[in-house]
Amino acid sequence: SFLINLGDKEYLVGASPEMYVRTKGKRVETCPISGTITRGETPIEDAQNIKELLNSVKEESELTMCTDVDRNDKSRICEPGSVKVLGRRQIEMYSRLIHTVDHVEGTLREGFDALDAFLAHTWAVTVTGAPKAWAMQFLEDNEKTARTWYGGAVGHLGFDGNINTGLTLRTIRIIDGVAQVRAGATLLFDSDPDAEEAETALKASAFIDALRRPRGAAGANGAAAGGGKAAAVHTEGAGKRVLLIDHQDSFVHTLANYVRQTGAEVVTIRSNPLKVGLDEGEIDRLGGKRGFDMALLSPGPGNPTDFQVPATMRACEKRKIPVFGVCLGLQGIVETYGGTLDILPVPVHGKPSPVDIVGGTKGGIFEGCPTNITCGRYHSLYALRGKMPKDLKVTAQTEDECIMAVQHVSKPVAAVQFHPESILTSPGMGVKMLANALKNLKSSMYK
Repeated sequence: SFLINLGDKEYLVGASPEMYVRTKGKRVETCPISGTITRGETPIEDAQNIKELLNSVKEESELTMCTDVDRNDKSRICEPGSVKVLGRRQIEMYSRLIHTVDHVEGTLREGFDALDAFLAHTWAVTVTGAPKAWAMQFLEDNEKTARTWYGGAVGHLGFDGNINTGLTLRTIRIIDGVAQVRAGATLLFDSDPDAEEAETALKASAFIDALRRPRGAAGANGAAAGGGKAAAVHTEGAGKRVLLIDHQDSFVHTLANYVRQTGAEVVTIRSNPLKVGLDEGEIDRLGGKRGFDMALLSPGPGNPTDFQVPATMRACEKRKIPVFGVCLGLQGIVETYGGTLDILPVPVHGKPSPVDIVGGTKGGIFEGCPTNITCGRYHSLYALRGKMPKDLKVTAQTEDECIMAVQHVSKPVAAVQFHPESILTSPGMGVKMLANALKNLKSSMYK
């Protein structure tokens, strides 16, 4: 980052992402940048965008061209065989975008110093294109205004003979009180003109917003920098108590955390395996006179019969406690009402799937949700569609019609096969489903 007073009411304010030339002794380094994608709203979206960026042949070709030209620049002044690529398509993340970067080094030949290294790279291929002479002539002939400081370099030359410079990118030039922001993109034959134009707008956006933003106002940042959409505030659980029935799973604490985000109190009871099931007396002891507003059947290993889920369901209905099940919870609910489970040909663990909401969302656990969401899955058992009980209706399914959610036609009972608490589930949707369950599954629905 830099702030430079050039005199005559001219200033440069910048935060360059790209090292231009750095030397220390005989070692010379550069880090050409080419390849750009926007930041996501969340770290998960960041990861998806990084994958898209790394899988782009066009973005890879950009950086390859830049690095090959950069290696050529070094070969003018470096020892034979010393020019090496130290890092290839490394990811660098900034407030609004993600770049791919190469790291190139060489060893200066006898008779060359830091200034020679600097001059050998003028100007960086990442801002000129190649072949350099023809590319720069094209810019001269076609760009309508002079670049002035844009695409140059800023840094320092030390008394020890070393140099450290960065390109003047992401820079505001202020002259006579007028601010100028320039940005560009690498054009290849297979470039999409609209995408390249959008990329330049993205690169300039942070500084343009800084110029337009009222003093003291917060700026927008990417997911990792604390930006993204603000989490919705839920109050559906305020004053309510939820009985979390733990089927010895490793996700129950996150589920409890999500329930608490609705304002509800969570009381956890562990269901013992080996067909012992749940201690009904423990439900009454923990519930006291107040009782519970909902029971949450957790995921778990094995089969629903290992935890006597049908007995748990009968205990909840006897006490008029609405039930929401997750994963094994859904499987147990299906078996309770006479449905049949089967085993997937290939288990699905830690994988996302697009899920379609079917039959409408009003009054159910998907109220206010999009009709298609991404959900994280961890299961090998599933409910057979052809053996579904008439008392349960399917409310969500995958593209291949694997049942992902059910709701009882008259009782306050609903469940999802996927994991609403997974990082793979669309942001905010998990808490929203639990909030909807607390809102829409009412004890009065038991007849």
